[in-house]
Amino acid sequence: MAVSPSALGKVVEVFERNFRDRKELGASVSIWWGGVEVLSRSHGWCEREKTRAWTAATLVPVYSATKVPAAATLLLALSQHGLNEETPVREVWPRFPVAEARFFHLLSHQCGLPVLDRRVSVFDHAAVVAAIEEQTPTWPLGAGHGYHPRTFGSLVDEPVRRLTGLTLGGYWREMIAGPLALDFWIGLPETEWPRVARLYPGKAGKDDLADAFYKQLTTSGTLTRRAFSSPRGLHAIHEMNDSRAWSAGLPALGGVGTAAALAKFYQASIGAISSPLPAGVIHALSRARSHAEDRVLLRPTVFTCGAQQDPRDAGGRKIRETYGPSVSAFGHPGAGGSHALGDPETGVSFAYVMNQMDLSVMPAQKCQEMVNALFSEV
Repeated sequence: MAVSPSALGKVVEVFERNFRDRKELGASVSIWWGGVEVLSRSHGWCEREKTRAWTAATLVPVYSATKVPAAATLLLALSQHGLNEETPVREVWPRFPVAEARFFHLLSHQCGLPVLDRRVSVFDHAAVVAAIEEQTPTWPLGAGHGYHPRTFGSLVDEPVRRLTGLTLGGYWREMIAGPLALDFWIGLPETEWPRVARLYPGKAGKDDLADAFYKQLTTSGTLTRRAFSSPRGLHAIHEMNDSRAWSAGLPALGGVGTAAALAKFYQASIGAISSPLPAGVIHALSRARSHAEDRVLLRPTVFTCGAQQDPRDAGGRKIRETYGPSVSAFGHPGAGGSHALGDPETGVSFAYVMNQMDLSVMPAQKCQEMVNALFSEV
């Protein structure tokens, strides 16, 4: 499949409408096909004061859109050491609290470790690891899955450190981002700080407030609330506008980069370009490992080794198309509206980043309409 000019034109129409009608502030969209960037649009401002114009080189935090690059990094580290997603986690991390877990369980949010009973800081990796090792899982292995919004970071970082002697962000830069020339960082160096746009929080609408997820997120003591609070820190948007957040190298939520870098990464993750990712890693990223009612997100979700796919009904039809119509497509959104995906069936990858956030854990209208437009002629 070639991406048609008319489909790209429809994406541009949505992109422009977001600024005209939906109060977008600054944003970029990048679409790649066959190893080539076929669409790049950037517009707006890095801050409300309009002192820095937003360009294709503007960097922005993307929250959980970091998770698939992070997962690919762990999978590559395993592969480089003769291991894979079927390897028991305890072969690498002996004190891991789920004895029977394999790496595919860890990467697909099945280990029951989204909550930490010990109060530890997201910036203290050693303390988070110690808390994980002491934690009693919230549910037993084999009883479905629940999104690990924050603990996922140390869950993937610790094995990489044990295998390579580097932080996950350091290994990402050395083995994947550097060779592919990706302007995406899990641990942003000070030299790049001047390029980072300022984030602005979204406001809750009636539909948001009525959603079961947000009801649980705002209710003290619920699993959802506790999962999004463990480990502690970086809960307010203004904290993500601090260089400490950018430079910490947090694999669950700390990635900073451009839309083009994310979209190019997904070209590598679907095998559309030559890259350091071996075939086994590419396969692991696209193979569904758990399809269930998510205990944390409170909706049906599907997880591969680190990525999400769209859930399907009993007849095999998608119940939503966050990643387009293809069953094999995968990706991951980031809180507030950033989003990226790759589609092995068509060879297309897509990424969207912005700084005016929506109140959404899944891609909101601004981005979803672009995805719909992109695949409207498939």
